[in-house]
Amino acid sequence: MNQNLSEPRNLKILVVDSHELILDVTINVLQQQYPEGEISIAQNAHSAFNQVEKFQPQLVMMELSLPESCGESPHIETGIQSLRTLMKKYPQLNLVVFSSYTKALVRIQTAEIYAHEGGFAVIDKNLPRQEMLNSLDVVLKGGKIHPGRKTREVNYNWLELLNLAFQEGLTDQVIAQRMNVAQRTVRHYWSQLQAFLGVDPQQSREEGKNIRIQTLIHAREAGFID
Repeated sequence: MNQNLSEPRNLKILVVDSHELILDVTINVLQQQYPEGEISIAQNAHSAFNQVEKFQPQLVMMELSLPESCGESPHIETGIQSLRTLMKKYPQLNLVVFSSYTKALVRIQTAEIYAHEGGFAVIDKNLPRQEMLNSLDVVLKGGKIHPGRKTREVNYNWLELLNLAFQEGLTDQVIAQRMNVAQRTVRHYWSQLQAFLGVDPQQSREEGKNIRIQTLIHAREAGFID
């Protein structure tokens, strides 16, 4: 997929978002900024992949909270996996994460993002309009804009631990088997993760709080899990 723009009217933008109001507003802003460009939409991950293949956009703006297909509920993990797939399948595609859930990008290693050959930006939906447009121009030139989040400190075993514990509801014993580690290693992961998230087990016990539930709450706030 060739991402070089010889002239403005050749610009094709795909906007991926399941919320019709957000789509309408975003399209209106883009049409004003790129009046000769062509804009298409997708409202779920399945449609987005089809549109990228058929429409061949130079730029994809995508929300992270997406349904897998029509009629399904949106999930952040769907957007994360879709983003990974797009980066792998279309390494030169210019990508913009335009979402209120940008913290969830902690689930993707920074190296994966910077290895992507196309432009890449993370834009929170709460940012001013002009700041968003400035970011799009940078991305269309192949630049990268990523918040200075310390993702290098994240142990990605923690993400697997959270998914196995809270998405699949597994015990530490079964988690150890699934991760192919000793059970004491699983307990060590819990301790590391709680320290990273600022969960104090002793304080939680003194306050009568469930430590695992406190870990889940903080993990969600950090974007580690839906």
